[in-house]
Amino acid sequence: MDAFVKRLSPSTLAGGARASKRPKTDVPNHAVGNDEETPRESGDDRARPSSRPKAYTDVEADTEASELGLGPDVDDFNTPFESALPPPFEAGQDAVDTYETASGTEEALLEDTLSARLEARNWVKGRSSIYVDAFNLALETVLSDEACLFDAKETAVFDAWRALDYGSQYLYVRLFLRKTAAWHRSGSLASYSDVVDPAAAVQSLQECRKLPTGVPLDCPDTPACVEPERDALGDTFAFADSSSDFVATVEEALSLLNLDELKVLAKECKVQGRNKAELQKALCRASSRQVSLASVGLRRTNTGGSTPDVAESPESQDRESGNLSHRARLLGNILAVTGPCIRLSPLVFKLFERVHLVFYRSTEWTEKSLTTIILAKMSRRNFPEYIVCRSANIFTSRRMLLEFEQAVRTQFEVDKMLESGPPGEAGFREVVRLFSGVAPRWRELLREEQVKEDQVYDAGEGCYLRRFNAAHAFTRIAHKTAYAYGRLHEYKEEHALLTELLDQRLFHMARRGSWYQRKALLEERYMVEAEDPSLVAGAKLEQERKRWRRIAVATCETALEDRDCHLIFHYDLQKRLVKLERRLKVPRRLQHDFGHVRLRAPEEHTIEGIQVIRDQEAGPGKLGRGQSTKTIWIDEHEDGAECSVEEMCLSHYRKQGWKGYHAEGGILRTIFAYLFYDILFLYIPNVFQTAYQACPLDLHTDAFYAARASEINHRLVEIGNGGAAAILRRVHERERERRTCVVGLNWDFALEDLAELVGSFGGEALAAVCKVMAQEYRQRGSGMPDLLLWRAGEVMFAEVKSANDRLSDAQRLWVHVLTAAGVRVVLALATAREARNCAAAAAAAAPGRACGRGGVATVV
Repeated sequence: MDAFVKRLSPSTLAGGARASKRPKTDVPNHAVGNDEETPRESGDDRARPSSRPKAYTDVEADTEASELGLGPDVDDFNTPFESALPPPFEAGQDAVDTYETASGTEEALLEDTLSARLEARNWVKGRSSIYVDAFNLALETVLSDEACLFDAKETAVFDAWRALDYGSQYLYVRLFLRKTAAWHRSGSLASYSDVVDPAAAVQSLQECRKLPTGVPLDCPDTPACVEPERDALGDTFAFADSSSDFVATVEEALSLLNLDELKVLAKECKVQGRNKAELQKALCRASSRQVSLASVGLRRTNTGGSTPDVAESPESQDRESGNLSHRARLLGNILAVTGPCIRLSPLVFKLFERVHLVFYRSTEWTEKSLTTIILAKMSRRNFPEYIVCRSANIFTSRRMLLEFEQAVRTQFEVDKMLESGPPGEAGFREVVRLFSGVAPRWRELLREEQVKEDQVYDAGEGCYLRRFNAAHAFTRIAHKTAYAYGRLHEYKEEHALLTELLDQRLFHMARRGSWYQRKALLEERYMVEAEDPSLVAGAKLEQERKRWRRIAVATCETALEDRDCHLIFHYDLQKRLVKLERRLKVPRRLQHDFGHVRLRAPEEHTIEGIQVIRDQEAGPGKLGRGQSTKTIWIDEHEDGAECSVEEMCLSHYRKQGWKGYHAEGGILRTIFAYLFYDILFLYIPNVFQTAYQACPLDLHTDAFYAARASEINHRLVEIGNGGAAAILRRVHERERERRTCVVGLNWDFALEDLAELVGSFGGEALAAVCKVMAQEYRQRGSGMPDLLLWRAGEVMFAEVKSANDRLSDAQRLWVHVLTAAGVRVVLALATAREARNCAAAAAAAAPGRACGRGGVATVV
């Protein structure tokens, strides 16, 4: 064991030299997400290549990329509407004088304030940086207008933060951007060149500081669901923890070792494992095995007699004490290898997260909120210019903030459990448990918000202000819980919860149609047995079935009359209503007839191709949800490579002289963003809370169209008169260089293609489609046809379907909207003229000919 420590101790590194840095790499940019209820749409925010300011060029590229989530294999960066530049925070004339004296002639020309440095993007190594300035900007902005949301102890923490030297603040922020609650070796912090003395910075952060005494734990009226005592600050605090004080078990210490160190330690302990997790488990078992034997009084004996009890055997007690000291010795050896480690204090870390929640006006939980302003100021992401109207009363009290924070954290926990597919019975039970803890408060908040809607809010104002109420997150949790009840076959509870969700008309209105659909299905099929499991057969059972079917009929009728139940859901509800009336033998003259609202049907094209059949050994599909239903085809008209069914059909139409994209609505959203750019960012009070929003807060509500009706209607007239191409070119010329982040706008689409497309569309038809999107941007986020094709003076949409596939309700409605506007829509049915089993051929195929080339397929 001593040999293990000697070989791997940090002190044995030659001269204490730093590890060599990895070469800098170009970092991809990521999309900006929008509302959590809508499909992820984004403007292409990839900025043009640009050089950083000289003072910033030597910041470590590898650690920076990992902290900001910019690695080449990281998923799209999706955050809500975040970040804003407030009025400048004055640092004082003395600080300006000091800065000018210490800086060079060029830097001395700049005012040393947060906003000035951020705007000028000029930082001096060892004295200022974008990281610390962005962090302090968020803090000072919140405290300038909303300091009442924090108590005396929290204010004392902020005062202590201001008193930290620059190096300590810089180190804290860099660790803040890294993995939450992780330990970091103090020896590795030397890579941060802005920290002149890492040891002193670590010591400063780990220093124990006193807090005011006699301060109540929290608001006297804080709801029980918030559990403030769990995260309350005590009489002292530190910005960071030390491993010598908080790492007390072998299990915790093993997590600090890397794979190579674990392998060496495993060899010393004579255990094996294939990866890091297995090695850690094996070492934990090895360290506790002898202790476990001694604890039950087992010891080696040469007689056939019984083993004496441990309480009666001093020898056993000595053996157990020796084994415990063995674990302590192992723990000490591990910590000797890692050296001192630092971890941000969870309580203070959570406090700063709360500050960022207030600053960025986030409506869903994210651990990377600070990165938005950093990326923007590094020219990695550019946002539109508009007037920011930051409300100081979004959170009217500390209680409201704490409750909202707890709600979005719980919502994040529920989403995380369900995001990878059905979590099993235990997971669904946990979802139900979490909702049960907040359900009473949810119902109370619904009543409070209804009073505000009736007496306080102006028309449409509550649509977006309610998003910052805990009931918004609680309602989403309730929606997820209804799904969990269904998977647990607890239909009675699910029906009751759906009824509650439909009784309120304030939160998640876009889901009302799906709630009606599910409620009617339960009433038709499951509620008889759920309400009275003793019913097996007989006249009473049939009578109950008829009763519930009549209730289902009433549910369908109510849904079709509900103005908040979107048209997307009407087709399914109408079919169910007609079916129920037939089963109830309602007289023909009294049955509903929906012939007058029948949706238009598309043309049908049959496209033949060569389908690739894969062997079934491939196993389950993505996320363990069964085998993928996507089919693979051969692109006969191009290079003969494997492709998706949409690309195969696109190639077929290309041969007929069409141009087009496989974008599934992305090109329509891009055109809408171009044509309504200035209207999207028109000044409306309260809808732009921060300076880094990709869209107004009310875009996904009914209030968007109503608040801008005059401007939207004027723009529709201009489009109808053939002015779309001119608007498009004007916006492109102004914003293209910055590649501004705008919801739905993809800068990869060629300008000439877009101009040709809107010219072929026809003014009246394009205006009709844009009006639908302006009125219902959220609801129209899905269901658009797969292919958008055009040729001289003609536009055609194509929805591609392979065998055993059918149109969804959202797709049917889009077909109806487009055909009603005079646009040609076809249903492209892909059929296999030939099927090939290409398992062997696929293995030998060139890498570039793999299935699913993806991206935007541009037709030349």
